[in-house]
Amino acid sequence: QLILMFNKVGDPRPVLFYRWVFVWEKGYQEMDSVVSSVTTKAKGVAVTNTSTLGFRIWDVADYVIPAQEENSLFIMTNMIITMNQTQSICPEIPDKTTVCKSDTDCTSGSADIHSNGVKTGRCVPFNGSVKTCEVAAWCPVEDDTHVPKPAFLKAAENFTLLVKNNIWYPKFNFSKRNILPNTTTTYLKSCIYDAKTDPFCPIFRLGKIVENAGHSFQDMAVEGGIMGIQINWDCNLDRAASLCLPRYSFRRLDTRDLDHNVSPGYNFRFAKYYRDLTGVEQRTLIKAYGIRFDIIVFGKAGKFDIIPTMINIGSGLALLGVATVLCDVIVLYCMKKRYYYREKKYKYVEDYEQVGTSCAPCRQGASCPGEGSQGPGPPGMALGQRLVLLWQLTTHRLRLAVRCQPRRLLRLWTTCSSIYFRLFRTHFGFD
Repeated sequence: QLILMFNKVGDPRPVLFYRWVFVWEKGYQEMDSVVSSVTTKAKGVAVTNTSTLGFRIWDVADYVIPAQEENSLFIMTNMIITMNQTQSICPEIPDKTTVCKSDTDCTSGSADIHSNGVKTGRCVPFNGSVKTCEVAAWCPVEDDTHVPKPAFLKAAENFTLLVKNNIWYPKFNFSKRNILPNTTTTYLKSCIYDAKTDPFCPIFRLGKIVENAGHSFQDMAVEGGIMGIQINWDCNLDRAASLCLPRYSFRRLDTRDLDHNVSPGYNFRFAKYYRDLTGVEQRTLIKAYGIRFDIIVFGKAGKFDIIPTMINIGSGLALLGVATVLCDVIVLYCMKKRYYYREKKYKYVEDYEQVGTSCAPCRQGASCPGEGSQGPGPPGMALGQRLVLLWQLTTHRLRLAVRCQPRRLLRLWTTCSSIYFRLFRTHFGFD
């Protein structure tokens, strides 16, 4: 099958090869990678009413931390607040490293990597039943044992995110942005991205982003996570510029494995500092849980250029020729059934026209002088001597073929190739 495939008339391989290179892979185009810049803007208001904070309104300045990042935006959805901390001494939060029975269990001046301060060397009551080591720290220390459920800002599901993306292909001096030229101010104020109805609206509802990635916003809002907003700019610049359009997709970037759920989500701490009426410095410590949205822009553009076109045409022709020769070599000289394939590949037609007595031995298939079954010369002859004798034999056959039957040149080439490969296989131990 291999031999027939590489030798049949009307071989479709060139057509298939060039269809792949030029139609599918666009080998006739010069390619360039995208250069991108991204800015974001969040909008939305939430209301909370708790015993700690009371009635409170949360706007963009409260839950977007920091106000601007490079290609990212963090939306706080949950938090643990420790208010009115001051620099003083207080008992640690109970755990296996801080619980004590006497002062000897608390080494003065030591600080564990998970502790909130430096131990004073005293073992003091934390409550009526538990004692812990006393520390010099911001007191009272933070207790993050229990994360609030549901999320503190569960209304963040309805917040919106405007993504403004400008791209540039420097090779072609082509630039565009994801707010398309036909977008009006009225449309931009009212549209929300939807893959079917509004695929080019740059405003996204946070809950819809997480939903499109296959997750629940309310579950993700409790402990936080990282979402990726992917913008693909694959453009064919041989066509109209209006057809170069962004394609949006969404996926969760942080690993969420329920079987190995150690340190899940995304959180960090920040504090707000102030002084009371007596001038004592205080702070409010916030452990913020939330979703970080990373905007990932990628793409490539292509435009016709004669240089890659000629390179791909030339390399394609060379590759097809090399493939044919290589497969012939493997099938005819390396495979176990090489003799069978060789017999099926070539059909020798004897010409019974009488040209001269000197041509009779060749027509009858007789061996020329010095040719044996394993190549020219006796079995014990060295490789160099065999090659010299083979050259003499080739010269003799060439003269005979040109003089008698020019069509026998093909058979001469096949015979000589066979002998060369026999010597090659024998010398390098393939047989």
